[in-house]
Order: sequence, then structure tokens, then C-alpha cells
Amino acid sequence: MTDFPGRENDPDENPFAMFGNPEQIAAAMRQFADMLSAPQGSGPVNWDMAKNIARHAVVAEGDPSVMEGERRQIADALNLADLWLNEVTALPSGVGSPQAWSRSEWIEKTVPVWRQLCDPIAERMVETMGGTLGAAGLPAEAQAMAGPLMGMMKQMGGMMVGQQIGQALGSLAREVVGSTDIGLPLSGDAALLPGGIAAFSQGLETPAEEIRLYLALREAAHHRLFQHVPWLRGHLLGAVEEYARGITVDVSALEEQLRGLDLNSPEQLQQALSGGNLLKPEETERQKAALSRLETTLALVEGWVGTVVEAAAAGKLPSAAALGETVRRRRATGGPAEQTFATLVGLELRPRRLRDAAVLWRALETGRGVDGRDAVWNHPDLMPTAADLDDPERFVRGEPDFDLSDLEASLRDSGDDEDDTGGARDDGA
Repeated sequence: MTDFPGRENDPDENPFAMFGNPEQIAAAMRQFADMLSAPQGSGPVNWDMAKNIARHAVVAEGDPSVMEGERRQIADALNLADLWLNEVTALPSGVGSPQAWSRSEWIEKTVPVWRQLCDPIAERMVETMGGTLGAAGLPAEAQAMAGPLMGMMKQMGGMMVGQQIGQALGSLAREVVGSTDIGLPLSGDAALLPGGIAAFSQGLETPAEEIRLYLALREAAHHRLFQHVPWLRGHLLGAVEEYARGITVDVSALEEQLRGLDLNSPEQLQQALSGGNLLKPEETERQKAALSRLETTLALVEGWVGTVVEAAAAGKLPSAAALGETVRRRRATGGPAEQTFATLVGLELRPRRLRDAAVLWRALETGRGVDGRDAVWNHPDLMPTAADLDDPERFVRGEPDFDLSDLEASLRDSGDDEDDTGGARDDGA
């Protein structure tokens, strides 16, 4: 030990200083160990490594276990919110077993859906990255003999993608308040995070119980949709998968990022692995179309949730309007974690037309009542489109009821006209 500042980096005092930051070296070694431990055929991403990185990120900033008292508060809030929703929607309850999660539990519980979302995109990225890494610096004749090396490089690509996913999930876990924040069905259970609620509440001059009840209303409303609209989950996740099928990777940009990377340098490797632009996909017309469908559906989900929550909270939660505006701004702009995830998979999971969707749902309720409004969820073909968000009143009016007798009368009139002109009738002449 030394009493002189800075001497801890002196090789005479610290014989390992010449090898760099020990924490960086240890992190790099853990990542390589995780990569090599991934079972063959386990998919493009080492999800065990991704989960470990995400959990480490939340634990590093403090992730206490949920206390029994907090669990009771969350369960009571979700159950009460569910009772309030019975008064304002025709959809039945979706809260079966209300839960309270720590941030680490959120990661563990939602990874199966993240895997479904990320694997199609990650597979294309890993294939491209593996080819680029393997070909870098190899003469043409050597590339044909480099099969094992290419396999190793694909594992390296999978490690990089896994690192990115782990960092993104760790960031998201520090911001979310429940299982439905991003509008996708991440879990079959309604759940809230006491730590997330506390973070959300910072700076708000609102009683904690009101905030908890308001967020419980949103969570319970989402689960009514996800539990009782059977096509919705597949529709949302299918839009993400459609996006993935059209994904391409900018190989030239990737080569530029990787050129000169020294794999023996922990510092350079760590920097490369944490660079979001390394994995940013290109946009194609197919992706834009899929993204438009996804954003419209997300807006419709969020607009419906906001509408029924507003009705359920009326006269019960004095601060509901202010809390609703806070949530809308939060969803519309997205936090740093959502932007990180957008960089990772090229998707911004935000309902850009949330206000337009809310106007449409309110107009439907005025014109058709609560039952008529909620009946639109019965089939995807009944759902509003992006064009309907531009003109909600036209969608509410709808098309006139189809009358078979009108069709028969039209066909008779058409036949009579043809007989009069002699154009269609064969009278044997």
C-alpha cells in the first residue's frame, strides 16, 4: 500500500497494472467464457449471457428484493383497479394472479418474449457479422479453407449481439413500471415493479397511493386486451417478425467499424461490443411498411387503454389527468433505454399517433356505446387503419349495412336492361 496518490498504477506497486484495467479484463474474459459455453444450435444469441449482463446492470445500481408489504400493496392496487375497469369496458378481467417484481425478476420473466422478438433479427445480423469478421484480412484462397474460423466468428457475432441485448434489457429494466410499458405482451401475468414506480414518482407531487393505483389501472387494462383479444398477441409479434424478414445489414459500414479492431485488447473489445451503431440495420421499404402497421396497432392499444383508464379513474383519482399526460409524454418520446433498444433492433416501439387513436376510441364510444367500441377488437379486419386515424368520424359512421335483397333487385334490373337491348338474352332468333 502507498500513501502517495496515483502510485496504485505504478508497476512497482501494482505488478498487474501493465495489463490494463483489471475490471475490463475480467469483464472481457467473462464474455468470452459465456460465448464458448453456449451450446451448439442454441440460436443466434447466447441468452444466458444476455440475462447475466442485464442482471448485472440492474444490480450494480441497486435492485432490492420486493418486501412482503410491497407485494400486498401491488396486489391490492391491481385487484382494485380491475374492479374499477369492470364499470367501463365490456372486456372481462385479465388479472389472474397479480404480482410484484424486482427489476431482476422483470428480466427473467420477460426474456422468453424478448427472445421471440430478437432472434429473427439477431440471426441475420450474426450471419452478416460472422462473414464480415471471418473475411477480414484473409486472402481469397484462405477463406475457402476457413470453415472452423467462420464458425468461431459467428459465435463472436452472437456474443456481440448478446452483449447489446443484455445492455438494452438492463437499461429498460431500470425504467419500466410493469409488464406492459412498451405496449407488447411481455408476460401473461399482470405485474408492477415497486422500484419502477418509485423512479416514476420522482418529482411528482402526487400521493404514492394514487400513482400506484393509476399505474395498476394501465397494467390491468393492457392485460384485458392481451388475455381476451386472441389475435392481438400474434398480430403485434408478427409485425416485428415481418420487419425482421426484411432486414439487411450495411456490410460496408460494419467493415469500417471492425477495421483495425485488436481482439487482444480488452479496452477496444469492450468499446466495440458496447457500440450501438455497430448493429444498426438499414431501413427498407418492407421494413417501413411493417413498422407502420406495428405503430398503428401500438397506438390503438395505447389509445384504448388511455380511454378506459381515464373513464375508470374519473371521480376516484384527482390526479388522473396529470398522470395520464405524464405517461403520454413518456410513451411518445421514449427514454434512453427505448432509444438503446431501437438502435439494437431498428424498432422504435412507440405509439406515435397515440392522441389520434384516443380520439377515435372516444368517438366510437359516443357513437356506439361501450359494447360497440370494444366489439371492434373481435377481429383484426374490424380494426381501424392509419387512414382511419386521420378521419375518426368516417370510421365511426362505417359502411351501410349490406342488404342481400338490394343485390337481388340490382341483378334483376341489370337483366331487364340487357333484355331490352337484346344484348344478353337468347330467344332462339
